[in-house]
Amino acid sequence: MQNHTRRAAYLSIILLGIVSLMGDIVYEGGRSIIPYFLEFLGASAVLIGFVGGLGDFLGYVIRPLAGYWADVSQRYWFFTFLGYFLIISIPFLAFVIFLPNKWQLSMAISLIMIERVGKALRAPSRDTILSIVSKGVGSGKAFGIHETLDQIGAIIGPLIIGLLVSSAIDFTNIFGVLFIPFLILLFALGYAYRKIENLPIMEESRKNARRTGIKRERLNKKFYIYSFAVFVNSMGLINILLVISEAGHILPEYVWFGPIIYVVIMGVDALAAYPSGYFYDKIGIKFLIIPFIFTALASIMVLISHNIYTILIASVLFGIVLGIQESVYRAVITDVAPLESRGTAYGIFNTIYGLGLLIGGVIYGFFIDLSINIMIVSLYAVITQFIAIYLLLRCIKDSKS
Repeated sequence: MQNHTRRAAYLSIILLGIVSLMGDIVYEGGRSIIPYFLEFLGASAVLIGFVGGLGDFLGYVIRPLAGYWADVSQRYWFFTFLGYFLIISIPFLAFVIFLPNKWQLSMAISLIMIERVGKALRAPSRDTILSIVSKGVGSGKAFGIHETLDQIGAIIGPLIIGLLVSSAIDFTNIFGVLFIPFLILLFALGYAYRKIENLPIMEESRKNARRTGIKRERLNKKFYIYSFAVFVNSMGLINILLVISEAGHILPEYVWFGPIIYVVIMGVDALAAYPSGYFYDKIGIKFLIIPFIFTALASIMVLISHNIYTILIASVLFGIVLGIQESVYRAVITDVAPLESRGTAYGIFNTIYGLGLLIGGVIYGFFIDLSINIMIVSLYAVITQFIAIYLLLRCIKDSKS
């Protein structure tokens, strides 16, 4: 690959990563205070939980449709722009307080749902564009760089909001501040479009799509085996909110310890993303055996942690798994799904992955609430990863045949 082409590829990857970074400052920053805002508007704990669950559900249900529409129309940039623009719903929460009281809560929930729909619309198309520009550079490194930048935004956003909250600034001004990173996001996205859209690799992709026409290559058996392996793997991973909750039980007198654990996880996630992408490009799909094993270890360690040191070790393992999930898991789709159907593939994969996480969160929550014996919990964690590794090896075998 020529040097200027490689430089253009890396520049494209970094630009898309900066766009995600700014998006995460807005969304993750807002999410860190949304539960308290909803509570301020009169929402019960049940309603707050329902809003979170409904938002994730909508996001995962819409993704396959969004990916399919993007593949059929080849309008990946349209869906990317639309999805990122809808992030504006988070800073718009600043104006909810000026509505009549009876409309405030319902409008806030509607705006939160709009942002989730936006993420569902943009994710398959953005990942498809990223997979196209990563050709020749390595999909693992590309998604690793993107995830690193994305997680930097996920750390900066809550830190900014935390600083504003500690300064006793009201909700209207806190959400209003998020208009600043949102405007930077729009500028960065427009600049990324100008730099990426006319690259030779993008033109080649469009020509291939025109030649293929409606005869899009179907998703193959290898894609579905891989997706099911990730589904079982994510079923065996404890939910991050449960990690934070369990950490809070270790030092109940220090409210800040849970958020510190969250920052540790996000930090490790960011640090693990690029190296894991690099090793995936070198080793291939069998590299995922490592996060599958770490999934079982992290989940078990969280539930047996009784001091700061064990929960920190568990959090580091969890962060590594998260970093690989958000980078390499997505990168593999580039190698197991044809370009003509990649938007659809990302939509289906993200839905399957999200469903696995949802099931895993419910099961581990059930284990904690009922104080299930740690041996049974460990058995569940190990068996799920054993099945996931078996499916992964099947996928590797199919790749060689």
